[in-house]
Amino acid sequence: MALFIRDETVDRLASDVQRVLNTPTKKEAVRLALQHQLDQASQKRPLMEAIAELQAKAAALGPENPDFDMKRFTDEMWGDI
Repeated sequence: MALFIRDETVDRLASDVQRVLNTPTKKEAVRLALQHQLDQASQKRPLMEAIAELQAKAAALGPENPDFDMKRFTDEMWGDI
């Protein structure tokens, strides 16, 4: 099945991809670009899964120390500067 590119912008993009990827044809450049997009999309993790992982890591750190004095900590970290 043929793929006809009639949009000038899309044609220019296909030419740019062909040049950058050093493919013999625009068709091959478009094929590689589309395959790359499919690969990227299939590897993308759902947002809720990523959030759950971060929440688990935060929970593993344990509860916050209520006696922690951030001002004193910062002053000690900076020293006499």
